[in-house]
Amino acid sequence: MPQAEFSIIEKYFAGIGSSQWPPELPSGDDAAILEIPEGKQAVMSVDTLIAGVHFPLETSPADIAHKSLAVNLSDLAAMGASPAWFLLSLTIPDTNESWLDSFSASLRKIAEQYRIELVGGDTCHGPLSITIQVTGLVDKDKYITRSSANPGDLILVSGQIGNAALGLAHLQNRIQLEEKLIVPCLEAVNRPTPRLCLTDFLRNFANAAIDLSDGLVGDLKHILDKSKVGASISQDALPVNEWIVDNDAYEYALSGGDDYELCLTISPGYKDQIMLWNQKNPDCQLHLIGQITESGFYLHTENETIDLSNTKGYQHFGK
Repeated sequence: MPQAEFSIIEKYFAGIGSSQWPPELPSGDDAAILEIPEGKQAVMSVDTLIAGVHFPLETSPADIAHKSLAVNLSDLAAMGASPAWFLLSLTIPDTNESWLDSFSASLRKIAEQYRIELVGGDTCHGPLSITIQVTGLVDKDKYITRSSANPGDLILVSGQIGNAALGLAHLQNRIQLEEKLIVPCLEAVNRPTPRLCLTDFLRNFANAAIDLSDGLVGDLKHILDKSKVGASISQDALPVNEWIVDNDAYEYALSGGDDYELCLTISPGYKDQIMLWNQKNPDCQLHLIGQITESGFYLHTENETIDLSNTKGYQHFGK
């Protein structure tokens, strides 16, 4: 390994984040040693973000760092896991000190916010890409999957959906947003909020869950396919901003992707718990958008019922 790589790691990435479960042996050796506490199970996920594919080329290094870790934390949230440790593989075209300063400072900030510790990784020379592998912990057999939705379950979505797709469209000059929507939509694109606040709620009440990375329709369909059930959702119930409603542009919420909100199913007997959650968490509301059925997948609008059974979410390889 070239000395330059050691220098980059030591200068910019040493001591990032902290975990409520400190590693047995942190970064600095060939590999980290991690102790899984008794009664816990490890939940692991990995994502790669590539410049010009997953974020615009002009995106700031601070936003890139935030999003790179946030999208992985969102996967942990959907499984009901608490963050513990992460690995970083960073490929950069050059050793731009200003870029590295901004990137590492932002990475440090979000890692501290969500109590996750960087325990190792790699740096390489090449086109800009960031790969992060996260590990979370969950009480044994208390994890949430996509495969346990039941007919009759309520379908809920956290927060507001469609904002990230609108923000990207605005950046690409495909639409022009009014001033008051630009900031929240660009925040949704560049700095998604992993809904880790919901992990306890999911573990206690949810039957199935998924994070919305590839669009509501495509991701909800993953739950339906894994659980071998159907769904009926209402367009009017979708939590969207006024631009989508006024322009009848629900496609941004249904298939736009990159929201990183959570979609979950919950038994109707827990309606009181949903109401209590919403009373106590104004910044992360749960919205009822439909119900799990025996079969089929339908969207009900004011004028028609649309069959979504053959609709797919974002396809990375265009198939």
